[in-house]
Amino acid sequence: MTHDVKEIFAGEAPPAPAALAAKVRTLAPSMTRSMQRVAEAVAGDPAGCAALTVTGLAELTGTSEATVVRTARLLGYPGYRDLRLALAGLAAQQQSGRAPAVTADIAVDDPIADVVAKLAYDEQQTLADTAAGLDTVQLGAAVTALAAARRVDIYGVGASGLVGQDLAQKLLRIGLIAHAHSDPHLAVTNAVQLRAKDVAIAITHSGSTGDVIEPLRVAFERGATTVAVTGRPDGPVTQYADHILTTSTARESELRPAAMSSRTSQLLVVDCLFVGVAQRTYETAAPALSASYEALAHRHSPRGGPRR
Repeated sequence: MTHDVKEIFAGEAPPAPAALAAKVRTLAPSMTRSMQRVAEAVAGDPAGCAALTVTGLAELTGTSEATVVRTARLLGYPGYRDLRLALAGLAAQQQSGRAPAVTADIAVDDPIADVVAKLAYDEQQTLADTAAGLDTVQLGAAVTALAAARRVDIYGVGASGLVGQDLAQKLLRIGLIAHAHSDPHLAVTNAVQLRAKDVAIAITHSGSTGDVIEPLRVAFERGATTVAVTGRPDGPVTQYADHILTTSTARESELRPAAMSSRTSQLLVVDCLFVGVAQRTYETAAPALSASYEALAHRHSPRGGPRR
């Protein structure tokens, strides 16, 4: 099974104006340079671009009319006319004061109070962008598969591996058999054991991490339901994903690398998966969660529990 960007967004309703900027940020890295210029122009000045014809926007960005139309379609709109309508809506939101101004990057000499404020803003924007761009149909399908899974394997390395561990421990506490693998050899050897009714989840912001793609491919070929949590919906990992959950990232800077912003959006997605599964399996999840709290309660007492 293969996917490309056109296939991924085929059949989707055009994004709402509030989601347009989020989709631009998510897809821009996978666009050609000329398409990036169009996308950056419409996200940076929606009011100005909404007033332009397709020819005018092509001239403004130094591209062609065909490139403008392709960019509009890649962003989820049937044509340029629909994109202009969304730009007008986004401009109206910004003028009403509902869209915050973009803050500056963190500087080496920023006071700590400014660092806190800038990081908080970027984190909020990342979460809002991820929520706006998350395909709830795909999310629901992934939740359904997890709720019925015999076993769940989760693959991720680096910061994505930490997110995978977070999801695994959450699922374990509601009674699911879940394991997170950051060692690529162990990931593949475990993936070989998967079959139908099992679920494999790959977490990779770039969508091209070989140590994550390989076990997901093996799981896919063994018949497991596969899920990709990625910031690149056209990345190689999606070739082996039955369900794709797209994350967003904040603007990167020297002091805020991709691993920080991607982690924030990934945590939101895995929390959505966990809560969805807990809802679907509430009759068994609630007692399991209570039992885990009770088993750990003595470790949180002031004296650390009874001595033996």
